Amino acid sequence: MVKLKINGQERNWDGDPDLPLLWFLRDEAGLIGTKYGCGQALCGACTVIVDKQAVRACITSVSDAAGREVTTIEGLHPTGDHAVQKAWRQLNVPQCGYCQAGQIMQAAALLIENPKPNHDQIREAMAGNICRCGCYQRIENAVHLASTGV
Repeated sequence: MVKLKINGQERNWDGDPDLPLLWFLRDEAGLIGTKYGCGQALCGACTVIVDKQAVRACITSVSDAAGREVTTIEGLHPTGDHAVQKAWRQLNVPQCGYCQAGQIMQAAALLIENPKPNHDQIREAMAGNICRCGCYQRIENAVHLASTGV
């Protein structure tokens, strides 16, 4: 049995330990904010935070997350008022919104590691997250705004 801590809650999984964390989160835990994009860790739609690091849930197994702290978009802030979420709203970042949970989680992980990134550092950290709508300038500006504490 695999023991997980997701958004502060203990969960047990006695199924396939190689199941991708993405499918455990969506299908077993009912946390559907984490999105399936490419299934190959190339787009970032499935980004979650594991032990304060951005991780692609589509290629991370349930057993890889055992005993670690997993945070999804639903657990980032109880009322959606994390600095990144507030900046996203303030700057009206999303168009279609599909990639935005992954973008927000990547940005939140960046700010854990580097609370005051410059624009080049933001671009570098966010480069692995694809936005098909092309909202990159608004995303960068929102990460910068979030770093100021909004």
